[in-house]
Amino acid sequence: MGPLRWHGVLCIIQPLVFSGWAAMTSSSETHPRPGYHVRIKPASTWADLPFRELWRFRDLLVTLTLRDVRLRYKQTFIGVAWVVLQPLLASLIFAFVFGRVAGLTSGDVPYVAFVFAGMLPWNAFAGALQRAGGSLVASAQLISKVYFPRLIIPLAATLGVLVDFVVALVVMLIILLISGHGLSLNLLAIPALLVLTLLNAAAVGTLISALSVYYRDFTYALPFIIQAWFFASPVVYSVDIIEGPLRPLYLLNPMVGIIAGFRWAFFGDGAFPVELVAISAAFSVIFLAISLTVFQRVEQHFADVV
Repeated sequence: MGPLRWHGVLCIIQPLVFSGWAAMTSSSETHPRPGYHVRIKPASTWADLPFRELWRFRDLLVTLTLRDVRLRYKQTFIGVAWVVLQPLLASLIFAFVFGRVAGLTSGDVPYVAFVFAGMLPWNAFAGALQRAGGSLVASAQLISKVYFPRLIIPLAATLGVLVDFVVALVVMLIILLISGHGLSLNLLAIPALLVLTLLNAAAVGTLISALSVYYRDFTYALPFIIQAWFFASPVVYSVDIIEGPLRPLYLLNPMVGIIAGFRWAFFGDGAFPVELVAISAAFSVIFLAISLTVFQRVEQHFADVV
């Protein structure tokens, strides 16, 4: 067979060989080996918690947080001014009811400023808890359609209160200047106390959001829980009022140390309440560990029941 004939045969066989090889490779890629499955499942141990995935999806966390802030004030007339009006009006009412009528004292601090200093961390905690508690149920369509770390949803709801807190903090600083207390270096403790407040809110909110997927009773009971927690926290009264055998039990409330720390940052001229804040931090971390444990156990069925 001459060279020209061999060349013609190769021209016919070569495309057939390459097309067959391409078909075989594409078939193996399109159809995995028998018994080969890819399964996305939640973490089963602490070492498997999706902290790396949370960092990978940080853009989604920021997007959901900003969406929560925008939706909150989207169709309001005065917008973010509600952040100031709500605690300020509440402080005036509490000052009249508890300061004038009930006769509670606030030391050398004006009672309105005393209550507003307690309302500042409390509103951040209660607002984050209320939004995070029902966040998974409210995001049912998102959960059932696409995969991402579900923990992002309650975390985004928790971080959404940062804007409110900053605005209310500016008003608190103005109150300090008007009342004659001025600004001190104690204010440098506020970022750490804010982190502790959000940590506590994330712990409780994550647990309630996970349980609310299965039992809507937690969503309905959440407003009553927040209301009872308010009166169990030293928002309108001093921490020193609770004495006797109830005090150790009272200090188990993480918001006690947090509010005491904020008041020290605004008005304190003595030592930092290390013991109270340390107790609050310890119980916040413990409760966060419990919440994450429950969350990772029930997360695998969210898309089925939400």
